[in-house]
Amino acid sequence: MARRTKGGGATPATRSLTAQGVDFTEHPYEHDPAAQSYGLEAAEAIGVPPERVLKTLLAQTDLPRDHGLVVGIVPVTGELDLKALAATVGAKRATMAEPALAERTTGYVVGGISPIGQKRALTTVLDESALGHASVYVSGGRRGLDLELLPSDLVRITGAVVAAIAKGT
Repeated sequence: MARRTKGGGATPATRSLTAQGVDFTEHPYEHDPAAQSYGLEAAEAIGVPPERVLKTLLAQTDLPRDHGLVVGIVPVTGELDLKALAATVGAKRATMAEPALAERTTGYVVGGISPIGQKRALTTVLDESALGHASVYVSGGRRGLDLELLPSDLVRITGAVVAAIAKGT
């Protein structure tokens, strides 16, 4: 997979991938503000199975570093298992971070939060199911843009730990 652009313009995520020499493909689509699920909307719009499209979620833990914030990346077809996420990072508990805090911390808007190119590098956990796909799709840093890349590249550039953190997939 070589870097292929289908339009849109650079985001911190695409700039980060380019700077690190990671092959990726941009998949822009027309975002519907009334969409119930950003991830399922993306899967349908770009024509891929939804289990290959990943959502990036921020959780608040009781860990002392980074105000306890941890990134969880799971398929859009499931939910983040907060107990599993907490156990994976050595925390006692985890709750979903407030959307405003997630936006301030990552530099992205909800529905467009990419695990790549965030304002600060946070502890990141990728659900193990992602490794079962030849490529995966993550937000490109804005609503209406997904990036396709190898799961191994996603692990490498985010420094992610791989663990079973999704439920309902």
